[in-house]
Amino acid sequence: MNVLSLFDGMSCGQIALERAGIKVDKYYASEIEPNSIKVTMRNYPNTIQLGDITKLSEDILDKLSTIDLVMGGSPCQDLGVYKFDRGEVTGLNGEKSGLFYHFARILKYINPKYFLLENVPMQEVWKNKITELLGVEPIMINSNLVSAADRKRLYWTNIPQLMNLQDKEIILKDIVLMFEEVDDKYWYNKPFVYNGDFEKVQCSLEMKGHRHMKEVYNLNGKCSTLTTCAGGNLQKKVYQDGRCRKLTPLEYERLQNVPDNYTAIAADTNRYNMLGNGWTVDVIAHIFKGLKEMKGGTL
Repeated sequence: MNVLSLFDGMSCGQIALERAGIKVDKYYASEIEPNSIKVTMRNYPNTIQLGDITKLSEDILDKLSTIDLVMGGSPCQDLGVYKFDRGEVTGLNGEKSGLFYHFARILKYINPKYFLLENVPMQEVWKNKITELLGVEPIMINSNLVSAADRKRLYWTNIPQLMNLQDKEIILKDIVLMFEEVDDKYWYNKPFVYNGDFEKVQCSLEMKGHRHMKEVYNLNGKCSTLTTCAGGNLQKKVYQDGRCRKLTPLEYERLQNVPDNYTAIAADTNRYNMLGNGWTVDVIAHIFKGLKEMKGGTL
């Protein structure tokens, strides 16, 4: 199978294909973020990087091997309905989320047998527009079925779907490091309010900022959706050993079903950003297993 991954990021799609047992002959990736490319090439050195999606002309596409699968998660910054400071939701008219139209352009030109597009829950007007252009209705999957973090996402695909994803009932306690393994730099010395033994947000840090920055999660539950965060106390936090701390990048990897230390070549801030932007691998692998079913398990 030859694959074209648009908005490839750190290549979570490549991890998912491998996990689903699907052999990849050539994997073409369109990505512009240097740290994401560095992580991809460290883990999958045979990846063929194509650069900026807006510069993928028909001449360039014609030079690729026959593509069997086109996939991507187009930017969501102008689409999300849960933004901290909403302002105007410009949707597909926005500078970043409007890049979806390049996905649609390339998909139409290549006309592969299979495709997959992922994006966030959004207003009906934009969801319907994507559905119209791609010709399939999206399915909603919450990554919390295979992770200790909530993450509702829409998936447009023509890959035959298997039975519903099984709930693995994972909680934060299942993926965090032991407290003695956590470096001092991740722990807070700030005062906090204790909300209760059984509360999802077990503590609230006393500091300035959005409510989301102050939330400290109970290890016996799940945290909210991972987002990009270049510092500024936006990392998800847990209450452990009577103290509050940030989750480490390695724990972010586990929340996204990414192999331990997959992103270790990058700095912490870049790792948090990449993982917040990335896919939950086991959800994507579950979708890709539909390809194997079509081929009788031989793909």
